[in-house]
Amino acid sequence: MKIFVVNPGSTSTKIALFNDEKCLWTDAQRYETDVIQRFGNVMDQERFRYDEIVKVLDSKGTSPGEFSAVVGRGGLMKPIEGGTYLVGDRMLEDLKNMTYGAHASNLGAFLAVRFAMAAGDIPAFIVDPVVVDELADEARLSGLPEIPRVSILHALNQKAMARRAAADLRKPLSECGLIVAHLGGGISVGAHYRGRVVDVNNALDGEGPMSPERSGSLPVGGLIDMCFGGDYTLEEIQKKINGKGGLVAHLGTNDLREVERRIAAGDARAALVFEALALQISKEIGSCATVLKGAVDAVVLTGGLAFSDRLCERISARIAFVAPVLRYPGEDEMRALAEGALRALRNEEPPRRYE
Repeated sequence: MKIFVVNPGSTSTKIALFNDEKCLWTDAQRYETDVIQRFGNVMDQERFRYDEIVKVLDSKGTSPGEFSAVVGRGGLMKPIEGGTYLVGDRMLEDLKNMTYGAHASNLGAFLAVRFAMAAGDIPAFIVDPVVVDELADEARLSGLPEIPRVSILHALNQKAMARRAAADLRKPLSECGLIVAHLGGGISVGAHYRGRVVDVNNALDGEGPMSPERSGSLPVGGLIDMCFGGDYTLEEIQKKINGKGGLVAHLGTNDLREVERRIAAGDARAALVFEALALQISKEIGSCATVLKGAVDAVVLTGGLAFSDRLCERISARIAFVAPVLRYPGEDEMRALAEGALRALRNEEPPRRYE
């Protein structure tokens, strides 16, 4: 079965064609900022991106008539359980109206439907969007009822790596207790219990470890003083938490490889910040171990930062007592999306409906 994958980002659209699990080809269209800025909002870009993708298909001699299904990256919708979802009218309405927020990933479902229609009577899917919410009830409460905890995580990669870990452990995912740490520009660490992410830090909004670009959890009193001290606007505070926090705030770079180069050159400050990063990630993993009551089959390190031997060694030294550590560097979003569609087409996992 040929699965066509569409993954729109803020200034790019990645596409790929799979024949079952085999990737036949991939491509990425990248757009100049001034081109994107011509459009009033994200949803106005749909026809432009569709036409650009058609040009690539033509250049590769690929016709939508070959496709068995089309799968797009899921966008900002209401909180839903993980899985593969059929694209339907209710989903498209929420995405078009940007009811839950504006992001380029909102276009994924629309582009999937366009190509599914061009192909004929084939399904259009999305898989494990960032709004996946499977939190246990007790995990939703913070210390203030006015501020409930929210599930925002790298769901697509976390779920894919949990399945991979279960396969490597030769154990059904439905019987596994896993801690999956996605280490990227943002860091999310999830407690996976029998296939569900029952607790996870909000990787977008200031919970958990610092990351290359995000502050992570902060001392509350100091944050309050910063907010009300008169030196920063709301927007500046928000940027410090997401965009200019973490490694960027301490060292002026979001590139962990650059940090390691500085350490090799004798930079003591870089070495200290690096150790703090590893410590904070390890503490979050340890916290998830308590969520799972110690019944952890494996700790999974994934995402771009997992390419760093130094970082993974530092983390493993602290948390190896919890469970064996499995390391799957990077994130293959295109394959994860294709595999989600295949599970639905093969009836291994019935497709869900967004209602």
